[in-house]
Amino acid sequence: MLTEIHFLLTYTCNFECDHCFLYCSPRSRGTFRISQVSRVLEEAEKIGTVEWIFFEGGEPFLFFPLLVESVRRAGARGFKVGVVTNAYGAVSAEEAELWLRPLAEAGLTLLNLSNDAFHYGQEEENPAAVALAAAGRLGLEVSPISIEPPEVTRPSPGEEDKGRAIIGGGARFRGRAVDKLTGNLPLRPWEELAECPYEDLESPSRVHVDALGNVHLCQGLSLGNMATEPLSRLVAGYRPGPHPVCGPLWRGGPAELVRSTGLGPEAGYVDECHLCFSARRMLLDRFPELLAPRQVYGLD
Repeated sequence: MLTEIHFLLTYTCNFECDHCFLYCSPRSRGTFRISQVSRVLEEAEKIGTVEWIFFEGGEPFLFFPLLVESVRRAGARGFKVGVVTNAYGAVSAEEAELWLRPLAEAGLTLLNLSNDAFHYGQEEENPAAVALAAAGRLGLEVSPISIEPPEVTRPSPGEEDKGRAIIGGGARFRGRAVDKLTGNLPLRPWEELAECPYEDLESPSRVHVDALGNVHLCQGLSLGNMATEPLSRLVAGYRPGPHPVCGPLWRGGPAELVRSTGLGPEAGYVDECHLCFSARRMLLDRFPELLAPRQVYGLD
C-alpha cells in the first residue's frame, strides 16, 4: 500500500557526492514547477492511502521559494511533510533559523539532515549540525542521515553468514556509488544475488517522482511516466509480474534479471544493488521508458 510520495524536487545539487543514488551535481537538470507539484498532490489525494509527502533532491533548498510553497500546499491538503537537505545555508545559528522558520510556519513535520563524511568530512561544526540545533529551537522533528564510506569487516568464525565479509558504512551501490565506491571491495558471485533486499516490488509503500514525469520504484526504475498517464492510475494499475524489469527482480532478484534478459555480467558484484544497477544500465536502450532518466545512470 502506497503511503509515501517523495518529490525529487530538483536533480541539481551543490554537492557531487560519491555515494549519490541519483548522480546529482551542480550540472544536473530537472526541477519541478509549482504547477507540477500541485498536480502530483492532487493525484496523491486520489490514491487515498498516501500519508507522507517528502521533498528532496538533489538539494531542494537551492530552490527555496519553490520548496516553501510546496511544503505549504502539501500541508494544506492534510499530508505530513518531510524535507531532506544537506543544510548548506545554515552557516550560523541566525542563518539556520532564517532558512528553517518559513518551513516550520508552512507546516513542515520532519527535517532529514545529511550530516556525514560525504558532505562535510569529519568537521563537527558544520551547517548540518548548526541546522540540527536550530530545528530543535523551532520545535521541528529532526532525523539525521549519516552515511560513511564503505569499510570491510569480517565476523568471527561461526557467526553470521559463515565468515563472509561484511561491508559497513551504509552506502548503497546505486548511481555514482557503483563507479566511485566499489573498487577493492570483496565481490560475490552474481548467481547468489537472488533477491531485492530493500524495495518491496510487489506492493511498494513509496515512490519517487521527478519533474520529467518519471515515477521511480527505485532510483532509475520506473513504473511509468506521469506525462502520459496520471499518477493515481499508474499506481492503481501497477503489477510487478508483467513489468519487464520489475517482474524478474520480484521473482528472483537481480540474478534473475540477468538471466531473463540474456546479459553477460561480470563474475562478481559487491551486493544486490551493485548487480541490479549495473544490469539496468546495460538495459537502458532496451527499456528506455522504464529505466529513466539516463542521467541517474551517469549518462547524458
